[in-house]
Amino acid sequence: MSLPELPANSSRTEMRKALIRLRMEMHRQEIRHESAQLLQPLQRVRGMTQNLQDGFGIKHAPLWGVAAVTLLGFLTGKGAKHGGGISSLTRLVRLGTTLGPLIKLIMQGSSRKH
Repeated sequence: MSLPELPANSSRTEMRKALIRLRMEMHRQEIRHESAQLLQPLQRVRGMTQNLQDGFGIKHAPLWGVAAVTLLGFLTGKGAKHGGGISSLTRLVRLGTTLGPLIKLIMQGSSRKH
């Protein structure tokens, strides 16, 4: 923050305006500093997730998370009862159709690496 240049014979109102400008700049700097401190944990978490994805080579981490939740839902969920329950074959067919696009995306990504 640089101090404004004032002529030697500046009036009282000019001095007051300069003082107000200095106070406003000081408040801006305080707000910037406080907001940076408030956002620091968020930036740290973002950095950690980025490093985790880069370290393991996981390009589509959110898709993998959705796939894991879907898989757990199909394997552990009871589903709606339709006249005696859903057979395991029907459950596997649903699982395959749900995860099909994800598997296709993974296969395309692995074929580009070779």
